[in-house]
Formats: sequence, structure tokens, C-alpha cells
Amino acid sequence: MRRIRNANGVLALTAVVLLQCLTVACQDRATLAELEKCRVEATAEKQNGALVRRIFDQLNRRNDGIYQELYAPEYGWHFPSNNPKALNREEEAGFVKLLWAGFPDIHWDAKEIIARDDTIVARFMVRGTHKGEYQGLLPTGNTFEAGGVWTGRIKNGKVVEAREEFDVLGWMQQLGMELKPKQPKEK
Repeated sequence: MRRIRNANGVLALTAVVLLQCLTVACQDRATLAELEKCRVEATAEKQNGALVRRIFDQLNRRNDGIYQELYAPEYGWHFPSNNPKALNREEEAGFVKLLWAGFPDIHWDAKEIIARDDTIVARFMVRGTHKGEYQGLLPTGNTFEAGGVWTGRIKNGKVVEAREEFDVLGWMQQLGMELKPKQPKEK
């Protein structure tokens, strides 16, 4: 009888030990799966950050082919960011070509790029010299430096949406424009 009790005790202890081992093994699998998920996300975020750095580099090289290569066909650019009417990639390329013509030495400099999941935020500075006509404004020869924030969404290695804020007022003032209050209407 004593042997049966000892055998039952050993079986019970073995069952508890096995149950604990299985619990730890399941937790390790869950931990490993979570670690793999984090690794995949970090890799995607790194790739997305590199994509945005490449965009700035190609803008500085005056390569308008980036819009076909790195932007999705359904891409929309909201400038300013709350603009409900987004420009498509061809319209944005046309806008950039106007900048290149008006400011032949224009240069974008990404100061910070932060990636999270499929979203990228870039704080940038842009500078240049007004040597050509820009949207009806004759060349002033003035240089400018202004900052902005670009927020983009990446899908399948291409930019699908961007929202941008830029110091347009500071830019225009550096080009010699003045901001004046409206004159009251005479009665």
C-alpha cells in the first residue's frame, strides 16, 4: 500500500513538473513570437526611414522620376496638412519642378526622421536662392531658409499619403514679401 502511495505521489509530482515545463515552454513560444514581431516591425520602420531619406536625396538631385518610383499611384499630398484636396504624385512633381526653376540651388535637409509602424515623420529644413520666376514672383536674388514637417504613410515600400506643414510665411518674407493687414472698407 505504501508503494502505491509513493507511486501516486511521484506521478502527481511528475504531472506538476510537466505542467510547469509546458507552461514555461508556451510562454517562451509566445515571447519568441513577440520578439519576432518586434524585429519585423523594426526592420520595416528602418526601411521606411531609408525610403524617406532617399526621397530627400533624390529631390536634391533634381530627379522627378522618384514620384513614379517611390510614390504609389493612389498617392495624395495634403499641403497644408488640413487641406482636404490632395495633390496626386504628378501634381506634386509639377510643383517641385516650379521650385527647381525658381530656386536652382534649392536643398532639402532632413533633420530628424521618426518611424512608427507605417507612419514616418520628418522634420526638415529647405534653403535656396530665388534666381528664377516662381509663381509670378520675379527673381529677387534673396536667399531663404525655412523649416517644415512632413508626415507620410508607407505601404508596400511606397508612399501612399503625405501631409506637410511648412513655414510659407517666413519663406515669403525672406523673399521680400510683406504681410499687411487689410484696409477697412470705406462706407
